[in-house]
Amino acid sequence: MMYQQKEMIFISSYKIVYKGGQGEIEVKKSKFIATIAPVNTEEEAIAFIDDMKKKYYNATHNCSAYIIGENNEITRFSDDGEPSRTAGLPMLDVLLGEKLHNVVAVVTRYFGGTLLGTGGLVRAYSDATKEGLMHSTIIEKHKGNKIHLKMDYTSLGKVQYILAENQIPILDTIYTDSVEITYVSPADTTDKIKKELLEATSASIEITPKSEIYYSTDSGKLLLFDS
Repeated sequence: MMYQQKEMIFISSYKIVYKGGQGEIEVKKSKFIATIAPVNTEEEAIAFIDDMKKKYYNATHNCSAYIIGENNEITRFSDDGEPSRTAGLPMLDVLLGEKLHNVVAVVTRYFGGTLLGTGGLVRAYSDATKEGLMHSTIIEKHKGNKIHLKMDYTSLGKVQYILAENQIPILDTIYTDSVEITYVSPADTTDKIKKELLEATSASIEITPKSEIYYSTDSGKLLLFDS
């Protein structure tokens, strides 16, 4: 198993596989089955690879690649008996090219009797990985802040307008003798939106940061993550 380690940098959003999938291609009678899954740790990735090897125990090869961490802290690949760097590395290159994080891919090959050559193997494993990703659900996770607002009814319209203009997801609204709104703000615009809200309402509203959070959307549905 070969690996690379990356330098830490700050990022405000990153792409992940939300729901794994499986795709299959055939090249000169060799069958390539790509199985993609989300993982959060290297241990999970290794366990998934082991599961695929058990499931496809009679396959010619079970090649793999995975990426762990927001900054690609761990990237590893395995050719599992194929010629060096003709399988696992092309698979890893596809995952990196799609800018994915916390993902593992296993491409299972059933040999069809015809040798593909170095270039043919690279293309086959790359194409199989792409096919697996096409059958997976990929989302972009954003770093954000959960914010709580409290205001009187005279400020409500202005607040709703600003949040809508900035496409800010609202998690909850409570109407009593006052109005309380909880929303998620992108980390890099939290201060800007707070300033707009205070200016528009003459600082008459209460703004309370609640927690850092990750969020995304899938088919219009808001998704929240702890990390």
